[in-house]
Amino acid sequence: MSEYQQFLDERDKIDFLIQKGCRINGVREHLDGASVDFLHPNGNVTETLLIGTANGRKYFSSLLISQIHVDQA
Repeated sequence: MSEYQQFLDERDKIDFLIQKGCRINGVREHLDGASVDFLHPNGNVTETLLIGTANGRKYFSSLLISQIHVDQA
């Protein structure tokens, strides 16, 4: 799979969780990329995605910054 296709797959998975109402709850960076924890709106279910592409990490970072700005408003 090309890196661009991998990014599209990661983006689609992130968007799916965001559309379900999940919020980014934690990020752990490591040599394989980043593990991003999403907390379900009811608060008791966490899903973790491994984001390996640089564009995928930039994408979830921009969503995280937007989430923080909404929380502060």
